[in-house]
Formats: sequence, structure tokens, C-alpha cells
Amino acid sequence: MRILHLAEVDDWAAAKVSGRYDTSTRGATLQEVGFIHCCTPDQLAGVVARFYSDAPENLVLLELDDDDVRAAGTEVRYEDPGNGQLFPHIYGPIDPAWVTAADPYRS
Repeated sequence: MRILHLAEVDDWAAAKVSGRYDTSTRGATLQEVGFIHCCTPDQLAGVVARFYSDAPENLVLLELDDDDVRAAGTEVRYEDPGNGQLFPHIYGPIDPAWVTAADPYRS
């Protein structure tokens, strides 16, 4: 299944150099949260409205396939944060090689 993650351009650029992306969500690391927040394409508009409505224009939309992430040995769980929807969470850093598309995000 296709899953998405919004990243700041600088964080994504650093990940491509280091080979590891570990920002969970805006202002929080994987180490602080325990997983990386993602969403499905149908959930993206709601995520943007709730968490990124005041975001700068320097966002990149990362696209991954959850099967590829799992095949690499990293757990993906679909969990309900309390609103009745299941959101994909990646329990480990993202390897840039798993990212099938990384495009500037424009709302």
C-alpha cells in the first residue's frame, strides 16, 4: 500500500546524505516519538489541515510502499490515534532507497 510522509526539505536533504531519515513529525524525532508518522493518500488533506496549515513552503512529500519497508525488516503498523482512523506508523528510520517519489508539496 502506498503511504506518505511530509518532510521538511532540509531534513530530507540531510537524510539523502546520511542514508537515514528519522524525523517523526514536525518538531519531533523518531527517538522522541518511537515511530515515524505517515498517512495514506486519502488522509493527506486532513493531516495538512491539522498539522501543516501554517507550514512554510519548504515541504517535500515522500511516497513509500509499506511492503517495501516491511521487506527491509522495518515494522509498519496501522494504528488509531483516537479518531477512528488507522494511520501508518513506521517503527524505525526511513532508508531513502525506500522512497519511490519525493516531490515538493504544494497545498
